[in-house]
Amino acid sequence: MQFFRYTSHFMRVVSVAVGLGTPLSAQEPVTAQDYLDFDARQARLGQMLFYDKILSGNQNISCGTCHHHSLNSADGVSLGIGEGGSGLGMDRTPGDGLSLISARIPRNAPALWNLGHRDMRVLFHDGRVEQVDSDGLRFRTPAGTLLPEGLNSVLAAQALFPMSSDAEMAGKPDENPVSAAFAERIDLGWEQVAERVRNTPEYAYLFRRDVREVRSKDDITIVEIANALAAFIGTEWQSFDSPYDDYLNAGTPLPPLAEKGRALFFGDAGCANCHNGPLFTDQNFYAVGVPQFGPGRAFETLIGSDVGRMEVTKLPADAYRFRTPSLRNVALTAPYGHSGAYPTLRDMIRHMCDPITSRNAWTPGMARLPQVDWLKANDFVLAANTQEMARQVAHLDLQPVKMIEEDIDAIEAFLNALTGQSAMQRPLGRPDEVPSGLPVD
Repeated sequence: MQFFRYTSHFMRVVSVAVGLGTPLSAQEPVTAQDYLDFDARQARLGQMLFYDKILSGNQNISCGTCHHHSLNSADGVSLGIGEGGSGLGMDRTPGDGLSLISARIPRNAPALWNLGHRDMRVLFHDGRVEQVDSDGLRFRTPAGTLLPEGLNSVLAAQALFPMSSDAEMAGKPDENPVSAAFAERIDLGWEQVAERVRNTPEYAYLFRRDVREVRSKDDITIVEIANALAAFIGTEWQSFDSPYDDYLNAGTPLPPLAEKGRALFFGDAGCANCHNGPLFTDQNFYAVGVPQFGPGRAFETLIGSDVGRMEVTKLPADAYRFRTPSLRNVALTAPYGHSGAYPTLRDMIRHMCDPITSRNAWTPGMARLPQVDWLKANDFVLAANTQEMARQVAHLDLQPVKMIEEDIDAIEAFLNALTGQSAMQRPLGRPDEVPSGLPVD
């Protein structure tokens, strides 16, 4: 039986783990003390903001639309339908009349599990929001020096950017004052959003009641809004009560197949070389060759392309690299990969074992895409570009290998053992109504 063989890029990682027993950092338990200490009242305020469409330019989409409780903090599709659409998941429609969408969201909506953990420092698939100090108060983001001060976490910094995206929440520049302000300068759009919130009487009251820094509605800025969103996300989606946690904390044996998968994961299969630490991610970036489709991010006018981390660093060595995802509750958050190319966990495991064979076997039918008739012609156009396909393969940080079916069974069983036993019972959940009076998805 063969296992992962790595290119030279991985050798410094492999030498730490393979053949030297289980990496200690990979089997660290998680406790409630490992999370940032957010205020519970602020989190309840953040819950309402999270589901309130008042934060979007056309007031027709919320954070919760693409990160919904009923879909385990994601949206259940490969590439979502953002601003202009209606509904949830595969049932989301692409708008009508003037609200017809012109493109899908370029990347799969990441799940929100454990983003409030103190070790979390890099967010988005390409890592464009990153904590750069040990205190968690300085961040590198697309806003540069225009990023407002006073954000309480990297999670709060991240929460700002879906609002500024025309496809996700802002809308087109000519559609509303918020999107027009974002088109002029990114911080002007945030001020427009904050003005809406502070002029909503119930929000003005709740912020004065629940946020120490707010004494009048004029004190409600985008910072207080983002901090409340972070408090909600960081507390709502904590998860550390899986069967694997019982194994770590109490020595409770895993089922035999999951135990075999655990031994493979931390041993010969080499999964823990990158999926390590308490959250099962090293938060680094690797090119693993997940099939690319949809609108992409049009690097150098190549429609449908996505160069991942290179877009942020501008370094050719980072081409096609994406952030290692956390694996806690991974069984709840299909589809998988930065493009959501793989509909099942087993498909994704198989790809990581042999990315080239998996890419060759991949078909558009594996993508979970809500029906959009006028986008179908371009959804998979990049696959016909043989030069781009060759570049993606040439940059792989993994080499193709073979693994027998029984081992894939075992690793899949272990990954299922990372699902929190209370994952479906969240402390706050989805509110029935929000202060703006707008409908809640």
